[in-house]
Formats: sequence, C-alpha cells, structure tokens
Amino acid sequence: MRIANWISDSIVDGPGLRLTVFTQGCPHHCPGCHNPDTWAPEGGREADLVELAALMERNPLLQGLTLSGGEPFLQAADCAALAQRARARGLDVWTYTGYTWEALAASGRPDWAALLDATDVLVDGPFVQARKSYDALFRGSDNQRLIDVKRTRARGQVVLWTRPDPLDHFTVPES
Repeated sequence: MRIANWISDSIVDGPGLRLTVFTQGCPHHCPGCHNPDTWAPEGGREADLVELAALMERNPLLQGLTLSGGEPFLQAADCAALAQRARARGLDVWTYTGYTWEALAASGRPDWAALLDATDVLVDGPFVQARKSYDALFRGSDNQRLIDVKRTRARGQVVLWTRPDPLDHFTVPES
C-alpha cells in the first residue's frame, strides 16, 4: 500500500481517538486541498498491512481507523483489507473520498464495494474551497456528507451520520 503518512492519535478525522492513514495518489486535485503532497501516485512510501495493523495494536485507546488521502479508493483493495482488520479489533472505520456515494455505489467495481462494505462512515465529495467551513463537523467543506453506510444500504438512499449524544448512556438517578 502506498501511503503519504499516518497519525496515530488523531481527534479531527472522526469521533474519538483514531489512527488516520493518508493514502498516496489523488486524481481530484481539489483547489485549496490541505494535502496536495498526496496527489502524485509515485510519492509517499510503501507500507504493508502488517506494519499498519501493528499501529492499531499499539494503542488500546483507539476508537477507530480513518482512511484519508490522497484518495483511498485508488487503493481500495488494500484499504478494505486494513479496514477489515480494524473492524475485527472492534474499531469503527471512516473513509474520506473525493468521489460521491452515488458514483462509488454505481461503479460496479468489486474493490470499491469491498471498501464500502468495510466502512462505517463515508465522508464523500470533493473539497470545495468556496464552501470551506470550520463549522462542518469532520469535513473541510459543507458540501461533503457524513454518510452512515450501513443505514444507507439498508434504506436504499443516503442516510447521514449523526453524532450520538454523549449523555444518552447516562441515567439520572431518581430522587
């Protein structure tokens, strides 16, 4: 797998503490991209799945794995294999892509389908500089969607992910 880099303790690429892997290579070349050094497919370095899986094993506090870029769908089979390892550890998987859900779902590509199968939340769509927003949770621009993949597939239409209320699991003692 060709990667640009990784961050072992990200808190901005999805909820909780995350291992974020930045894949190398991107065809989108979004103006204003914060990772333009990931565009060239020949850049970055090779990393094997064992090396990346070991990063997940080292941190028992991880909640999830985030696949970012570059464009993870250019290396969908390797990303899917890494995502499956993360899910086997009980981690959730977020995948960022410049493609839309509709394009990915209609592609007919088995490797893209495998990565979607291993993804819990898909952050889709290109970064649009004119729509850059610091208020867009876990996104660079407000055109990008946080898609709940399992619920989207079950309903046959896009279902957006919503952040769980952190107080939902607390009970108020009766007086």
